[in-house]
Amino acid sequence: MKLDKKSLLLYGVTDRSWLNGRRLAQDVEKALQGGATFIQLREKDASFEEFVEQAKEVKAVCKEYGVPFVINDNIEVALAVDADGVHVGQSDMEAGSVRQKLGKDKIIGVSTRTVEEALLAKERGADYLGVGAMFQTATKLDAADVTFGQLKEICKAVDVPVVAIGGISSKNVEELAGTGIDGVAVVSALFAAEDIKQATVEMKEKLKKIVK
Repeated sequence: MKLDKKSLLLYGVTDRSWLNGRRLAQDVEKALQGGATFIQLREKDASFEEFVEQAKEVKAVCKEYGVPFVINDNIEVALAVDADGVHVGQSDMEAGSVRQKLGKDKIIGVSTRTVEEALLAKERGADYLGVGAMFQTATKLDAADVTFGQLKEICKAVDVPVVAIGGISSKNVEELAGTGIDGVAVVSALFAAEDIKQATVEMKEKLKKIVK
C-alpha cells in the first residue's frame, strides 16, 4: 500500500485496557466510523498467537474501510498477517533492516525525538515519522518529552510525513497548530472514550483546522 500523507491525519493506536469484554476489532470499527484514517495495532503483552489473531480481525475491519493498518514493533506478526506495514521505535530494528524483511511496498514508520534521528530514519527508508512524547503520557512512561520547537525543526528537516504522538487529547491538540505536522497519533483520546465514534469525530474536526 502506497502511503498517502492524508491518511496520517488521525492515527489511532490500539490499547486493550479499556475493552470491558468487547472485541478490539469492534472498538477499532467505531473509531473508523468516526473518521480515523490510520490504525496501528499495539500489543505489548500478547503471545505471538494472540497477537496474530487480533491482527487478523483488526486488519479485516481496516480493509473494509480502506484504511492503512500497521503493526507496532513486531515484524513477524506483520509478515504473518500481511499487514500494510510496521511502526518501530529507536530501540527496535532500524528502518533499513525492516525494509529488507518487509519488502519495498510496505509502509514503515519510525519513532524519533531529534532531527538527527529523523534524518537517519528517512535516509534508511522510513515512510513517515512519529515524534514525541509531546505531552505527559501514561502509555509510555520512559518517553522523553519533545518540545514544540523540536517538533517544528523535525517537520522542516524531512520531506516525509510527521505525526505527533504522546498524551495528545481533544483538550490540547490545538496547541500543535503551526508545527508542520501531518497528523496526530492517539491512544486514550479515542479508545478510552465512552463514545469512541463521537470522540473520533470531534478530534478529526479539530485536526482539520490545524493541519494544513
